Amino acid sequence: MMYDVIIVGGGPAGFAAALYSARANLKTLLLEKLFSGGQMATTDLIENYPGFEEPINGFDLAVQMENQAKKYGTEVVNDEVIDLELEGKIKTVKTTGKEYKSKTVILSMGAFPRELGLPGENRLKGRGISYCATCDGSFYRDLDVAVIGGGDTAVEDANYLSRLCKKVYLIHRRDSLRATKALQDEIFKNKKTEIVWDSVITGIDGDESVESITIKNVKTDSETKLKVDGIFVAVGTIPNSDLVKNKVRLSKSNYIITDERMETNIPGVFACGDIREKVLRQIITAASDGAIAAFFAEKHVGSI
Repeated sequence: MMYDVIIVGGGPAGFAAALYSARANLKTLLLEKLFSGGQMATTDLIENYPGFEEPINGFDLAVQMENQAKKYGTEVVNDEVIDLELEGKIKTVKTTGKEYKSKTVILSMGAFPRELGLPGENRLKGRGISYCATCDGSFYRDLDVAVIGGGDTAVEDANYLSRLCKKVYLIHRRDSLRATKALQDEIFKNKKTEIVWDSVITGIDGDESVESITIKNVKTDSETKLKVDGIFVAVGTIPNSDLVKNKVRLSKSNYIITDERMETNIPGVFACGDIREKVLRQIITAASDGAIAAFFAEKHVGSI
């Protein structure tokens, strides 16, 4: 079966692309190996996506996006893409169970959380170390936790965890936060959070679970131990671009490079969302990317 558009990845970028391509009467397939929504689905409350006067849960928004795309004819299949053949007019997408053909491919595989790279981190994952506050925060109700980072995600996580936990430490390597002013204002007023400035985490202690962490002040080199029951890591993301290495042009950080049409260096292959090299990675910018990618995918299909 020949598709007009195959979309790899079911986050907000992927589903926006699916909606726009399906509404353009293009035969559209979206492939997602896990669950719909990507990182959005792990976000507790989303307040900055237009159209919702009250905050919406990320998983609920993901379900709405998927249902809307399906309503207009998108076929959604849960299967892992293992290889891509992108050269030529007809593209081949291989999954663990099948092979698909398409005139265009839209890559929207997103990104995943960056790890700290400390000894014991892998051993204690899920036993005190988490990369998703909204997924695991309820396990630490009335306990002390630390959030590592200083950007939007870290501050959002700290504010969210403060509603569940006894005490939340926000550990940041600089003397000012990188988060938006609205988020900063919220955490500065939050009496259950404490910001540990100019500090990095250098050690994790605990046998069966996290018991404490060692933090180092980057200006004085002094180290202190902090007793916590959980660590939430929010120090950035890494693009899920392994699938397309040596297939499309990537940046030094391995994000996919596109033009303003979301097209890669290969005609008929587009990229959108967090996997793309760009300045701002938010749900609204991902959705915008997806709409643009679908619009120009339609133009490409019409030119074949």
